[in-house]
Amino acid sequence: MRSLIRYLLKNHAFVLFVLLEGFALTMVFNYNSFQKATYLNSASRLTGTVYNMFHSVTGYFGLAKINRELAGENARLRSLLENQPGYFLSPDSTSSTQLQNDSVFRFITAEVINNSVNRPLNYLTLNKGRKQGIKPDMGIISNRGIVGVVGQVSESYAMGLSVLNQRWSVSAKVKKNGYYGSLMWNGTDYRYATLAEIPLHVDVAIGDTVVTSGYSSIFPEGILVGTISDFTRPDGENYYAIKVKLFVDFKSISHVEVVENTDRQEIDELDKTLKNDRQAN
Repeated sequence: MRSLIRYLLKNHAFVLFVLLEGFALTMVFNYNSFQKATYLNSASRLTGTVYNMFHSVTGYFGLAKINRELAGENARLRSLLENQPGYFLSPDSTSSTQLQNDSVFRFITAEVINNSVNRPLNYLTLNKGRKQGIKPDMGIISNRGIVGVVGQVSESYAMGLSVLNQRWSVSAKVKKNGYYGSLMWNGTDYRYATLAEIPLHVDVAIGDTVVTSGYSSIFPEGILVGTISDFTRPDGENYYAIKVKLFVDFKSISHVEVVENTDRQEIDELDKTLKNDRQAN
């Protein structure tokens, strides 16, 4: 402690300079939009670079598992393309998702270089960004199913909200009957999510597959979400409380695809027009 005090007294001018410089930079970035945007973009690029370097080292030790997964995925893809052109593969042959040859969805491959699962608001960082065509509000999926949605984008990196983020929900449906609701995470177990708004008269059972509904411009219809692991009928409610076991293991996710809807702008413009008409009436 005495050594620290002596150092501060000896270098008080330098310490004061650093503190004032930090205060000045904070004022500049907080009250000037251009400088703030420049700083955030640079910080995202620097953070992404660090994550990418770390991912390159740690990723080496998981190559064997990744190669096995890719080999299996390639085999399933070849089989599916030879027999049923126009299908988007899911990991379960009983629940593959058909995309028409004229589908408006385009897929961009990426790697997850940072990820969290134990917080109320979990995010993941991808090694692709603006120059590779990534934009905010694009969906993120893996060969196992839905992963999340892109939030912020820098030149070479993107940060997304994962399914394990309590501020985000997605429209999903019970595959066998088409009834849809909102899928969200309750902040406890990273392996499970909750499907709400499914009416009590609907037939549901443990083991039923849950997929994306297609009622948004982010994901195609039928992308895997998970299976129903439990459900209850809350007293005084008109809807089930459904627990869904997610197909994606967020503890080991590494390779993903970012989904672009090429008709997104047109759809959003129509939605905006409809909202304006409702407000006018």
